[in-house]
Amino acid sequence: MTRLLIVESNSTDLLAQSRSASSYFLKAFQALIPQAELRVVAPYAAPLSTNVFDGVDGIVFTGSGVAWTTCDERAAPLRAAMEIAFATGLPVWGSCNGMQLAASVLGGHVNDSPNGLEFGLAAQVTFTEAGRVHPMFGQRDCGLSSPCIHSHEVVRLPEGAEILAFNAHSQVQAMAYTRGGVNFWGVQYHPEMSALDIGRIAGFLSLRDDHAAMVPDLMCADTDRAAAERLGVRAGDLSPHMRMRELSNWLIHIGALG
Repeated sequence: MTRLLIVESNSTDLLAQSRSASSYFLKAFQALIPQAELRVVAPYAAPLSTNVFDGVDGIVFTGSGVAWTTCDERAAPLRAAMEIAFATGLPVWGSCNGMQLAASVLGGHVNDSPNGLEFGLAAQVTFTEAGRVHPMFGQRDCGLSSPCIHSHEVVRLPEGAEILAFNAHSQVQAMAYTRGGVNFWGVQYHPEMSALDIGRIAGFLSLRDDHAAMVPDLMCADTDRAAAERLGVRAGDLSPHMRMRELSNWLIHIGALG
């Protein structure tokens, strides 16, 4: 049985508003591996001890809706949690804030994206040469689109990190770091979320007109081909089987490590 620890990266204030980032991963992994044992911890609620990682096969860091970057002093509880996670040597996954957090902890830097908010879908995500052969993207085609929402991004990579994918908005849409005992894969977008999930989050945001205009199509694009095409999504990109492929490949990676 695969045992995963999911690190909830939303603050206690957001959780009190029923805004859980871990809920998307719970739903995704329950679909991918129904027999998995899934546990959730919340570092903003209480510091994590090293024994919380005992008996797990992989660790997931979720996205986050907080206003601050992963380099901010307010993110110290999350950075401490990731430092402990990396020290275990276990495979670690990060989506969005989770990838940014890894970059911060490993010596890179995160700041506001110079292109502003990337909302709805990360479009035309293009593989680097390293990405073309990386197992994260097994059975994925270059130029993918995936649910996405972020206004911060990695602006300086940690030494030794590999950029696996990029697009016109962000130069780091996927990265891997496998040195010094650290085993990390991460993406800037959200394979654990559907277009509908992104559409629902829009209700918490003050969106500019062009982003707000996307919301009706996001609400139905998972099953409505015409809506997906209006959003510029390649046929099949939003099907659960394809959308969650990176997570499926990470689970295969965990299994291969025994």
